[in-house]
Amino acid sequence: MLKQAEKNPLDKGMTDNRFYENIPELPKAERPRELLFEHGPEYLSDIQLIAIMLGSGSRGNNVMKLSRAVLDLYQQHPVELIEPGKFTEIEGLGNAKAAQLSAAIEFSRRRMAPAVKKISSPSDAVPLLYHYAAAKKEHFLSVSLNGAHEVISLRVVSIGTLNRTIVHPREVFAEPLSEHSAGLICAHNHPSGNTEPSREDIELTERLRDAGKLLGINLLDHLIISETGYFSFLEHGLL
Repeated sequence: MLKQAEKNPLDKGMTDNRFYENIPELPKAERPRELLFEHGPEYLSDIQLIAIMLGSGSRGNNVMKLSRAVLDLYQQHPVELIEPGKFTEIEGLGNAKAAQLSAAIEFSRRRMAPAVKKISSPSDAVPLLYHYAAAKKEHFLSVSLNGAHEVISLRVVSIGTLNRTIVHPREVFAEPLSEHSAGLICAHNHPSGNTEPSREDIELTERLRDAGKLLGINLLDHLIISETGYFSFLEHGLL
């Protein structure tokens, strides 16, 4: 069992020059793979986990530098929007390592996300969306459901500014139509932390509700999420 007082030797790596050394040059006890086997994967920093996925660096770009660049990319874009080619824009990352990262992301998504998640109330949907609550820009999300209210898919429809995202019903319903969805839950985050709906939020919800009726896909709820909680249009009688 890892003691609470223990610190990861590479936690200060972003400012310590040793962070930029090649892994073989680090003391054996401070190398990511050795740390993983000694303490478990939860002990490692994000950069160390990425370094293990990459395996090695390239000429002029050691694996820790590449891992820092990959982490920066993750922090700038939702993971599901990072195409494999985006990784190759990082100097020193070729197709092989980009494929490794993309495959690891997809495998994790398939195994870690529940294959079937039934939504019985608005609060059931919140855990699926909560990792977007801290996003600095508004993300508009949609959750497609089958007739049993089981989750088919979750996607980012659009990304807006600090306080606004522009969404058209055709963008929201395009994928659910192709998936033969019976219902839809929409959501977006408020970076301000205030979950009260704006007039624009209310008007958009009404347009989506009406569009869903025409298309045969019921809008079951619209959630506004933040780090402080959530607002459900259904629970407040606005649907």
